Amino acid sequence: MSYKVILQDKYDLSPLVENINLRDSLEQIAYQGTVNLVVTSDMPPISPGMSIRVSGIPYGKKDYVPLLSPAVIWEVETSNNGLKRMTLTLYDRTVYLDKSEDEYLLPAKQTATQRFQKYARDWKLKIASLPDTKKTLGRAVYRTQSIYSMMLGDLRETAKAGGKLYHPRMISSGLELYELGTNKDVYVLERVTDTTQSRTLEGAATRVKVLATAASESGNEVPSKVMALEEKDIAKYGTLQVIVQDDEVKSGAAARELAKSKLRGIQQTISVNAPDMNTIRAGDAVMLGSIKLLVISVSRELGNPGSMSLELGTYDDVKRRFYLE
Repeated sequence: MSYKVILQDKYDLSPLVENINLRDSLEQIAYQGTVNLVVTSDMPPISPGMSIRVSGIPYGKKDYVPLLSPAVIWEVETSNNGLKRMTLTLYDRTVYLDKSEDEYLLPAKQTATQRFQKYARDWKLKIASLPDTKKTLGRAVYRTQSIYSMMLGDLRETAKAGGKLYHPRMISSGLELYELGTNKDVYVLERVTDTTQSRTLEGAATRVKVLATAASESGNEVPSKVMALEEKDIAKYGTLQVIVQDDEVKSGAAARELAKSKLRGIQQTISVNAPDMNTIRAGDAVMLGSIKLLVISVSRELGNPGSMSLELGTYDDVKRRFYLE
């Protein structure tokens, strides 16, 4: 097996490994792994909280690179049906941002980059790369919720303001804020074993109405003021109306931009099974034929050769699904 599993930076568990599965998705922050081991008498004690890393040789290369590192063992399960086995559930260290809650009151005119610097500092995460997201955000009142949900709030507000799309990742050098689709090596999916395409009107919006925050006059309820109304493809798909209320929208121009961003027609996803290219991550761009798509999720079984299942979408579909809701 052209993979290494190293415990606590000193124990090589690779000879005991039966299989390794990894999963990465735009729907979660932490890269997740499952490692199945054969238990031997000389094996070191293994318990949740220990550090671990998984490395492998990328497609077409000769040297090992970190795949899931730095990671933490989250769960240990043992079984014995004549041969004792152990299953380890691993996550990269951004799992602490997903599992930890806090409250933050954040001032206006900060960028997502500035807020991520604070989150990382407070949770003692080393920073690898935090590019300038440029768009200033409104005041945020984050009551008790996970740190990751706050991050999502910042990234979605950035996208709604016309900024680029980002996803937080943990790499071996620390936390990075990754701009979707900017991977240097864009793999062409050539040896695809099967492809499934899904197209649906579920979640479509052909009319979007942006309302001002409702107010009352002399104790009487009054209708909310309509700040913008945008329509598209009603003749084609019918009327599917969405109502949006956003306290941060102060002008008619901003309301119209927000309404336009919420218009969406048929949503499409493509599922692909193919030989594994083990460095592909969620958010990366890949080529399927002549079409450039983003990876929404990837589930892989490491091996030589391994296999992977990808969920793919266009840039616009990813933006609507994950950043404009």
